[in-house]
Amino acid sequence: MLVAFSVAPAGGDDDGSVAEAVARAVEVVRDSGLPWELTSMFTTIEGEWDEVMEVVKQATAAVVMVSPRVSLVLKADIRPGYTGQLAAKVDRVNRLLGQ
Repeated sequence: MLVAFSVAPAGGDDDGSVAEAVARAVEVVRDSGLPWELTSMFTTIEGEWDEVMEVVKQATAAVVMVSPRVSLVLKADIRPGYTGQLAAKVDRVNRLLGQ
């Protein structure tokens, strides 16, 4: 399964940035050992239900450590029997675009 999620404090620092808190969450994802990708809006991870949800839980807890209020957005692509889709889905589109 693929899970794209965004976790951030409900408020930012003096200039509105949430980068420091998000970096804490991304460290959890990076240290999980699961395949992942960071974009400007979401972090996407791939794995089995329980392992992916545990990483999301830990990443959220990392942000809670620096903020009393946290926002979590999560989108999942659940397709049993398929792995390697983090790159494969993008590759299929790129082939159709001639890239």
